[in-house]
Amino acid sequence: MNLRLKVCGMREASNIFAVGALQPDYMGFIFYEKSKRFVGNNFSIPKELPQHVNKVGVFVNEKSDVILTQVSKFKLDYVQLHGNETPEECKGLNENKIGVIKVFSVSEEFDFTSTKPYQPHVDFIMFDTKSESHGGTGKTFDWNLLKKYDQRIPFFLSGGLSVGNIQNVKTLKGMNLHAVDLNSGVETAPGLKDITKIKSIKHILNFNL
Repeated sequence: MNLRLKVCGMREASNIFAVGALQPDYMGFIFYEKSKRFVGNNFSIPKELPQHVNKVGVFVNEKSDVILTQVSKFKLDYVQLHGNETPEECKGLNENKIGVIKVFSVSEEFDFTSTKPYQPHVDFIMFDTKSESHGGTGKTFDWNLLKKYDQRIPFFLSGGLSVGNIQNVKTLKGMNLHAVDLNSGVETAPGLKDITKIKSIKHILNFNL
């Protein structure tokens, strides 16, 4: 299995360019105003961003027409839905030829069968640590819980991934893990990524589990 890399919460042009030079497979931009990593109203994606980097727009309980407008404006390849979006909303976006990543917040009480109604209508699932703030907790959840997932749809692993714990991702070998999602664990400040930390994570994983 070839493990992919996503770096999320990007917004500063120079930092986007620097991270892009590391050739991540996905780069995430947060369009949720309550996030500390909200892109802002004057945001633009630098033209220098390598074409192979998939651009992901992150939304929380946003109306589909607003999402479609942002997808068109920023030429997004995927949308990442962090709220209470329904399977029908995912289906509608997917039918507009937009890649869909649906996020599920995991705790000890999480019922993995709740992913099943979404599976026909999404490209990927993301498992993140449950919080009140829709992501960005900087905390991991118990990855042993992922054994309860049916593994039918490839998933992203998110939530507090850092140089200190990324090695443990190798314990998930054999699962349908598509990518790791880096955010707060590789930051010097909200929205500003540490290039050295990302390089270290790439070296540790070698992107070949």
